[in-house]
Amino acid sequence: MALVVTLRRRSGLMTSMTTIGFIGAGNIGSQVARKAIESGYDVVLSNSRGPETLADLIEELGPQARAATAVQAAEAADIAVVTVPLKNYREVPVDELAGKIVIDTNNYYFERDGHIESLDNNEETVSGLLQKHLPQSYVVKGFNHIMSADITTDGSAADDPDRRALAIAGDDEDAKTTVTELYDKFGFDAVDVGSLDESWRVERDRPAYGQRQTKAELKENLAKATR
Repeated sequence: MALVVTLRRRSGLMTSMTTIGFIGAGNIGSQVARKAIESGYDVVLSNSRGPETLADLIEELGPQARAATAVQAAEAADIAVVTVPLKNYREVPVDELAGKIVIDTNNYYFERDGHIESLDNNEETVSGLLQKHLPQSYVVKGFNHIMSADITTDGSAADDPDRRALAIAGDDEDAKTTVTELYDKFGFDAVDVGSLDESWRVERDRPAYGQRQTKAELKENLAKATR
């Protein structure tokens, strides 16, 4: 993994990354894909039902988008976005994402996912589970506390005093820098929560979850979080 980090630093982070692969193409995935294309990236989208079911979305997105299987999307990705129900996280391709940055948008909804004891007992975090599943990848929590529709409408210029901020968390500093740069391209400020062990601060039912916040407001709400 050290070699991958070195190569990523030399590559100039986002400058050499042109393709974003999506494991999941629902509300969050499709909106991030729209914003990625607007920002100049190619996208490869996958879902659990097969590439043919994405035909309408691909037609809407245009020539910078194509549909694929989850394995193919992972293989093609310079950066990957995992946006599947948490109960399905073990189905995310592993080998094809080795050495890559993986943005985890997931949240834990026990009503949908069933109860996960380690999360119920505050022993682990949602993104920590994905990192364990992807031991050779660089998981960064992102896009998990914003409504999907706001991803394409709430971005603004860097000098906007009311610019919306989104949180990130991760165990690799280069990976977090890359996602910070992606946020900026999309029109958002980034607030670094810390490691994946601290990512619970921006999960469901915490003060920072769901609402529109500036950088200062997000920092305040993260500090208010209790576990």
